[in-house]
Order: sequence, then C-alpha cells, then structure tokens
Amino acid sequence: MTGHVPPPPEPTPFTHLDAAGHARMVDVTGKDPSVREATASGFVRCPERVVELLAADAVPKGDVLAVARVAGIAAAKRVPDLLPLAHVIGVHGVVVDAVVVEGGVEVHATVRTADRTGVEMEALTAVSVASLAVVDMVKGIDKGVVIEQIRLESKAGGRSGDWHRPA
Repeated sequence: MTGHVPPPPEPTPFTHLDAAGHARMVDVTGKDPSVREATASGFVRCPERVVELLAADAVPKGDVLAVARVAGIAAAKRVPDLLPLAHVIGVHGVVVDAVVVEGGVEVHATVRTADRTGVEMEALTAVSVASLAVVDMVKGIDKGVVIEQIRLESKAGGRSGDWHRPA
C-alpha cells in the first residue's frame, strides 16, 4: 500500500451517511472557524422533601448544585467520547447554572467555541450530565426524581445562523 487515500464518497441528503448508507463523520476541514454559542436547559423534578433539603443546602452527600455545575462542565468537554460522530472541538467556555425552584432544580448550560462546528451537543450534554449529578446526589433521599425537558434553547454563529426556541 503506497499511502493512497481514496476521495471521500459522494454526499447524500443525510450528512452523516455516505452514498452507500454507511455512517461517517462530516468533513468540516474546509470550513473557517467562527465564534459559536449554544444554550440548553433542563429540569430535575423533585419531591417536596428533596426540594426543602436542596434549598436549605442540607443534602447529606454535600453541595448538590456545585457538583452538578462541575459535572456539566466536565461533560461538555467529553462529547466526542460519548457521541461517535461528534467532532473534537475546542470548548472555550462553559457556564452551567443549577437553581433550586419550586418543584425541583432548573439547569442551564451555555457553551462557547471559536471552531468549525457548533456546540449544541456540548450544551445539551452539559445539561444532561448536570441533571444526572443532581439525581445521583439526592437519590438516597428519594428515588422519585425525574429529569424533564432537556432541550436546546438557542444557538448562535455558524453557517445556519442564529436560532432561538420560540416562546
């Protein structure tokens, strides 16, 4: 074998499939890096007793919201390890916020980059794992917690432009 690399297969209407229907990673080599941002949210519904303990910072395992924030940040940086067709990109900024409200914990994550592809999956993964961290920290109190409504709220930058979830 002399190092010959075959040309990429013809594109299909499905960006993650080649002409033969095989999964592929989209080639973004030719795209110019640009500033991109995505925000996602989710909700961890908790029984009243759990909400009371969270609000009083009295959960026996420790500071639930701090653990959730750190877990979300770490998760945003691990997306290519979890999603096989995701690109390895520079995650340049991550903010995860977890707030105790009536009925549970609201989780929000905003991820920023200056790269060739967006950070929507990083924001969604940050919210997902932060929410899982809340569950992990309170499951000993009540196993009835439920993760709900993990969703993209907005994205900015890139070829497709800006998008915001309708109110």
